Amino acid sequence: MAYEVVVPRLGLTMEEGRIVEWYKQDGETVEAGELLFAVETDKAVLDVEAPVSGVVYHLPDLPSDPLPIGTVIGYIAEPGEEVLLPQATPAVTPTSPPTETSASTPAAANTPAVPPGGRKLSSPAARRRAKELGIDWRTVERPGGGPILVAHVEQAAQARESAAARIKASPVARRLAEEANIDLAELAAQKPGGRIQREDVEAAIAARRATAAPPPATPTTDEAIPVTQIRRVIAQRMAESAHTTAAVTLTTEADATELVALREQLKATLSSQGMIVPTYNDLITRLTGLALQEHPTLNAHWSEDEILIRNDVHIAVAVDTEAGLLVPVIRDVAAKSIQQIAEESRALAEKARARQLNPDDLQGGTFTITNLGMYGVDAFTPIINLPQCAILGVGRIISKPAVWNNQIVPRKMMALSLTFDHRVVDGGPAARFLNTIREYVEQPYLWLTR
Repeated sequence: MAYEVVVPRLGLTMEEGRIVEWYKQDGETVEAGELLFAVETDKAVLDVEAPVSGVVYHLPDLPSDPLPIGTVIGYIAEPGEEVLLPQATPAVTPTSPPTETSASTPAAANTPAVPPGGRKLSSPAARRRAKELGIDWRTVERPGGGPILVAHVEQAAQARESAAARIKASPVARRLAEEANIDLAELAAQKPGGRIQREDVEAAIAARRATAAPPPATPTTDEAIPVTQIRRVIAQRMAESAHTTAAVTLTTEADATELVALREQLKATLSSQGMIVPTYNDLITRLTGLALQEHPTLNAHWSEDEILIRNDVHIAVAVDTEAGLLVPVIRDVAAKSIQQIAEESRALAEKARARQLNPDDLQGGTFTITNLGMYGVDAFTPIINLPQCAILGVGRIISKPAVWNNQIVPRKMMALSLTFDHRVVDGGPAARFLNTIREYVEQPYLWLTR
């Protein structure tokens, strides 16, 4: 019995997915556990394995738009098993919800020969044979109804050849018609009782070319970029954040000279030992996690009935990828060393750029950090990542004249931007939190041994 391949549920919040690539072609054999297709969710592109072995059949004409969870997209059948597929995708109607880890559920045992609406069905082999013979399989009839099979296509081809043989046509006209795939029966209907000549076929060829000629292209310099599922969700969430939060942004400038010195020392020590060197993002992540423990109101979520202050600190770090902005989560930041944070953040960033993040990698964040310093950006206004109540924007580190020990000297300065939801926290607590971040940047020894 064939198995229905459906859009799987790959996360608690996933409601729909878009099929971006089949790793197994129509009619190709797949083994259980092999990669079958890739699906784009609202967070990432994920690979789905085949749950059973067999021959893969794609549902034809699947839309490029996202499909609801449970929508049938194909079948896996036993070798030699006949699978009845509709020519066009039926209206999307989710089947019973699949399990978290399976892309398939057993197909119904009694599949109707013709689905509601009178759509004609055919086997994949029949459609391939019809294409080889130059026949539109939808014009083939089967006595008594039912799906069109290879035998019915071949019978239709023989009938067409027999009918063509009875048509009056010159040898040259027949040869031209065969080479150009012109139906002599149509020409005979236009010339009842007459003999089809060469000029009749040439006129039909010219008429077809004129009909098929594309309209002149309109010169344009515009480029249309399709809206991916990830980009659509980013747009929805950013708009929701902008429209629902009472967002306020505070900015400050920190003297990062000691932080730069710390990273240079770590780089010299760890690189010689073949260990991962923490980035500035890793250092900022660690000190922010400790600052959130001191200012828990910034580690909160808003709801209409309550403000939930989270005990655990899970920091989401924005990663720029070709697919769009992804925000994987580093968990329990305050309890991890700098080296652990560096190893985890590098692994998550590599998975994000390779589009291999799991749904769990992107869920559960309590606070977000976004760094645009590598692009030469100073202060900016980041958008809150709902349902979190705050986000820290990190700017570039740049040498500037600054007053230090009552002297004007060059110092490494860093811009910091904190956007917070005024519904959850007031300006005073938010300012005190940002000031703690600034102090930790300027004096790493305050948090380095914690």
